[in-house]
Formats: sequence, C-alpha cells, structure tokens
Amino acid sequence: MLIIPAENTVNWKRPPWVTLGLMLACMLVFTFYQGGDSRLTEQAIEEYLDSGLQSLEAPVYEDYLQRQIRFEGDEERVYELQNFQQLRQEGGDLWVAYSLLSDREFYQYMLENRDVLFAPAERRRWMELRGDIQARLMDRLSANQLGLVPAEFSLYTLITYQFLHGGWGHIIGNLVFLFLLGFTVEKALGPGRFLLAYLLCGSISGVVFTAFSMGSHIPLVGASGSISGLMGMYVAIYGLQKIRFFYFVGVYFNYFRAPALAILPVWLGKEIYDYWFAGATGIAYMAHAGGLVAGAGMVWLLGRSWLQVKEEFFEPEEDEKDERFTTGYSQAMASLGRMDFDVAKRQFEALREHYPDRTVLLEHLYQLAKLRPELPQYRERARELMNESLSRRQPEQMIEIWQEYQRKGESHQPLTAEDHNRVLFTSLKQHDLKAAEKAFERLKSTGDELLTTEACRLLADEFEKLQMTPKARHYRQLLQNG
Repeated sequence: MLIIPAENTVNWKRPPWVTLGLMLACMLVFTFYQGGDSRLTEQAIEEYLDSGLQSLEAPVYEDYLQRQIRFEGDEERVYELQNFQQLRQEGGDLWVAYSLLSDREFYQYMLENRDVLFAPAERRRWMELRGDIQARLMDRLSANQLGLVPAEFSLYTLITYQFLHGGWGHIIGNLVFLFLLGFTVEKALGPGRFLLAYLLCGSISGVVFTAFSMGSHIPLVGASGSISGLMGMYVAIYGLQKIRFFYFVGVYFNYFRAPALAILPVWLGKEIYDYWFAGATGIAYMAHAGGLVAGAGMVWLLGRSWLQVKEEFFEPEEDEKDERFTTGYSQAMASLGRMDFDVAKRQFEALREHYPDRTVLLEHLYQLAKLRPELPQYRERARELMNESLSRRQPEQMIEIWQEYQRKGESHQPLTAEDHNRVLFTSLKQHDLKAAEKAFERLKSTGDELLTTEACRLLADEFEKLQMTPKARHYRQLLQNG
C-alpha cells in the first residue's frame, strides 16, 4: 500500500529551484560519476575469473552462508544459498563471481579468518590476487567510496551517500518522491532553509541507520532517508489540518482527506514493522524511520524560529484566487446594478484588501467616491488613482483624473502643492502645455514658493525651447517679480 500527500500543485511561475537542483544533482552523479561502476565491475569479474579465485572462494562462501543460517538464525539466506548452489551447478560463472565480489561482508569475513580458511600457500595467493582486485577495482566503486558504511563511518559520507543510487529503478523512484514532496516543503520554508533541512534529515537518517547496523560493511546509498524527512516535514507543517492523500493498493487508487499528522504514525509504524519482519529486502527501513522522525521533529522544535513556515505558504494559489475574486467582483457589480452604492463600496473595499494589485477595484471606488465630491474620501481616491496611473505609466489617465477633480472636488477639498507639481511635471513630459499651465496656476495658489519658483523656471525653459517667446518672457518676468 502506498500513501502520498497530494495537497498542492506546482506554481511554475515560481519554480522550486532547489528541489529541481537536487534532482539534477542526483541524476548527474548517477549518470557521470556512477556511470563508471559497470566498467570497474566488469573488469573485476574478468580478472577474478582469470585468476582462478572462484574455485578457492566458492566453497568458503557456501560454508559462510550455512553458518549464517545455522548460528545467526538468518533464515532469509536459505534462498540465497540455494540460488548460489544452483548457479555453480549450471555453470553460471559470471553471476557466481559477481556474488562473491559484491558481498563486502563475506570479504571481511575472509580477511578476519584467512588463517583458518586457507592453507599457507593458498593464503598468500589469495591475499595477493584478491587484495589487488579489491583495492584497484571494487573499492573504487561509487558506493564503496562515497556511500555510508557503518563499519567505516565518516562524517562526509552523511552527505555524499544522499546523492548516490543503486540503479535506474532506485533513482527514478526517489526523484519522483523528491519532486512530489520537495516543491511543497520548499515553498513553505524557502529555498535556503529547505536545502539545509533536507541535508540534515538525510544526515540524521544516516546516523540512525549506522546505529542499527553497527559493524556492517554494506554501504547505504540513496536519497530515501532525506525524502522520508521531507515527508515528516510535510505532515508537521500542516499539523492537524485535513489535507488530500493519494493511495494505491494493488491496482486500485483513489484520494482521501485526513489530518496530516494522523498519517505520520502509520508511515512510521510501517517502516519499523518492515525492519523487523520484512527480511533481507535491501531496503534501509530504519533510515526511513529516522528521516521521518527527524523531519517532523525539526518542524515541531524549530517551527517558531529557524524553520518557521512562510506566511504566504497558506495563501490560496492563483487559480483559486482568481475564482474567489471573480465571485466577489460579480457580487459587488450586482450591488452597483441595484444602485446599492454603500453595499457596493464595502464589497469593493473588502476585495481590495485581499487583491490590492487589481486596479479595477480602485477605479470603482473612485467612481463611487465621486458621487459625494464634498467628502474627503473623493480626494483620497483621486490621489490614489493618480499615483496608480503614474506607476503604471499611464500619464494621460493621471492628467484626466486631475482635470476632473479640478471641476468637481477642488473647491471642496483642495489638492496639495505636491499633487499639482507632479501633474505639471507629467504634463511637460507629455508636451501638454495647456495642462501644465493650469497645474502651475493651481500650484501658485497653494502658496508654496519653492515649488512655484522651480515650476516657473521649468515652464520658461520649455517655452524657450519651443521658441514661444511671449510665453517664455511671461514666466521669466514672474521669476523676477517672485
């Protein structure tokens, strides 16, 4: 049974760059760095078969597996023993050689017991030939160099193992889950904190795996622990909020909604159960469990400080915003149609609080305020719309609003000197000298001498450029008399 959270969709206008970068890094490492593993393995098998070591090690390997079954109680290795014996009988030398070379625990067993397992002459030959193949070829495999080996624990491998994978099925599965979970957690935490949290979850997952596999020489590779950490962070971010989950059982799949945290013990219980009862599947269940606990724990412990979820994370997506806006706008327009202006005004104001970038709402509020030009609100709406027009590079609309306000509202609530001065500058840029002169007269009436003098000089210069001498002389005289 597979359960995956599926509450969000990707906003490609703001791509999850860190998630995509991690996916690309894993793919590049697998394709280019790990791409040399097959060549090393093939060469190791070829030299191993040519050396005749197989006839020396194969009987030892059968005895080793039988000891594991008899004394360690490892019943899962019965099938492995039977399969190995069948390969030897059928002459499957390549697979026999691969089994012997790839079992690092068996190689360590031979190293520790070589004095008992081999006669002196055989021991010298084995040490020379097998040691050379191991050092030149097998130890250079990516998993043995940068994988997390509990018996050879190194801090740097807590990071490097997260970018290695054991095959195409392994990496594709991990990248799918990394994308499905990563883009949501990255959106919630922000790119930098997401990356640190991802790597930290993978590191804690590796430490847990090491604690439960002390002395093991089998390397751990893959992003599964880190991805389990993302799953823990995902459900902790949503907490008790009901979210949508996708589930798959056999050939049947569907969705259900449940509190996010309710799924965490299900996942955790499954990993622990599989660790004890699933047998030798090659899956690091305790690494997964460690990642889940680490991810959820970090959000709970640091959710009010370092890992605090960004406020905009819980805001609706653009499509949902558009749908809500359309509904609210229709209701406000219906109120206008009924000439219920007070209700329409409140509805447009409420919409503007949530959608401040929708200029059409300000335009409606301006038209409603214009119905009562004697009130201060008309002046405020006019100034807002003038500024909005200027910021949207619509100077003609700004001048039109100012001119309309001069007719309807200036006598009740005069604009400031700065407002008239801004209109004057805009009119000059638009070469609308008539509007500029009117703005100058309004500016002059405010009594602001500094702005008036500067505006007068600008007008004089502009008329001189246009060789309109009488006008230029008029404004020069004003400057002299000022």
